[in-house]
Amino acid sequence: MSAIISMPFSTRLGHYFRLVRLNKPIGIVLLLWPTLNALWLASDGKPDWKLVVIFTLGTILMRSAGCAINDYADRDFDKHVKRTAERPLTSGKIAGWEALMIAAALSVISFALILPLNTLTKQLSVLAVLIAGSYPYFKRFFAIPQAYLGIAFGFGIPMGFAAVQNQVPAAAWILLIANIFWAVAYDTAYAMVDRDDDLKIGIRTSAITFGRYDVLAIMLCYAISFALILLVGWQMGLRLWFVAGMVVAAGCAVYHYTLIRERDRMRCFAAFRHNNWLGAAIFAGIAIDYALK
Repeated sequence: MSAIISMPFSTRLGHYFRLVRLNKPIGIVLLLWPTLNALWLASDGKPDWKLVVIFTLGTILMRSAGCAINDYADRDFDKHVKRTAERPLTSGKIAGWEALMIAAALSVISFALILPLNTLTKQLSVLAVLIAGSYPYFKRFFAIPQAYLGIAFGFGIPMGFAAVQNQVPAAAWILLIANIFWAVAYDTAYAMVDRDDDLKIGIRTSAITFGRYDVLAIMLCYAISFALILLVGWQMGLRLWFVAGMVVAAGCAVYHYTLIRERDRMRCFAAFRHNNWLGAAIFAGIAIDYALK
């Protein structure tokens, strides 16, 4: 503890930076693409740019807070996993109370951002915080915690619709379900990286639950997610460019299959990271289709 207290502020700041994964922004964009999709769809392609800024900053802040909470919850597990053993909290570079304080501070700032928005959005934000904060503990007993992660990562969807329309229509919930399947797909690939370590320490993941059907499950989840997004987009009048974006996303999924089919750890991790481009393709199709109407 004394070593932590005497640590130079610049060094501690670097550890905080790593704690909230600002050095690894892939998690931010995996939250951001579905949120931006929601804002564009809810506003017929003409979102208020103030909302875009608020939701973008809120996504960054809440993902960062979630990382701090996750590391606090997993601090005794992460030391047994090669990929996570050197995280700042697990390796003792910062204290547990620091992670909790950072998570709380980021959550308060994020809530302050939505104070100008309607009551429904604020109410949903409270639920979003509860879901994000409880996610790390689902790995103790839930066979497919990635599904719960999909809710946490996709809650910007109903919030986005609420902020624009002051309601959450059926389309928003369908998109949230689509996001759950997408999250199960990409996070199962991620979990395949740590499967051996997770088996040793008793953490539950979809990669363990699916077993030898893990690759098949990932591809089925992609297909279901795409089908649901296509359904919503088509019902909202999106056509050529939207479908083109979905075709590119499907191509990304096929590429991911080539990476994960041999279950090589680093190739599975590469497939997980490449989901940024899959999400970007879907958003680009939606945005371009609206822009060219």
